[in-house]
Amino acid sequence: MTSITAMFLTLPTAFVIGHSVDGRPIDAVHVGGKGPVVLVVGCIHGNECAALPVVRALELARPSGEDLWVIPEANPDGAAHDERLNAHGVDLNRNFPTGWRPGPHDGYYPGPRALSEPESRRLLAFIGRLRPAITVWFHQPQTVVRAWGRSRAAARRYARAVGMRYRSEVWPTGAATRWQNGLGETAFVVELAPGPLGADGVRRHVRALLRLTR
Repeated sequence: MTSITAMFLTLPTAFVIGHSVDGRPIDAVHVGGKGPVVLVVGCIHGNECAALPVVRALELARPSGEDLWVIPEANPDGAAHDERLNAHGVDLNRNFPTGWRPGPHDGYYPGPRALSEPESRRLLAFIGRLRPAITVWFHQPQTVVRAWGRSRAAARRYARAVGMRYRSEVWPTGAATRWQNGLGETAFVVELAPGPLGADGVRRHVRALLRLTR
């Protein structure tokens, strides 16, 4: 069966995997390299985008031990307006199918049903085809690396590499990480501190991300 990496070898490095509620593109960038597939998502909550400098630096990297892919903004409408939710007022990280539950219209509103949002549907389709060995989802502002289940060992190593504390925590219902862990993939969350990430922090995270599979 042809892998998604091979399918995209003839396409531009950056391409569109879908569009948001308001029609903004959701971009993915295949950085390249050889080895296990690693995916980094810079921002799924539109007001938690401090990792974007990390993602931009990764786009210029030359991975040697992994096949690196990045999605800078999984919620471009939210990012455009500095809002956590998408343009429908849905928390995309509660809209994935595994364990989805209905909830109130608050800052964690999971949507009227699982995969009700175009962003989560396109992310699910793309990740489902890519099948990354490891996925890192950046968030803010808890200043912690957190994981559960099969992803805890990789998350602990990452926390040590970047000098952050680690916490084991059961995934929220409808979270992307919960869905990926259910597929047998390793996926964990890096919660950066409030505010922008300094240059030293960017370098630490880039180094750690380029060594995830070593």
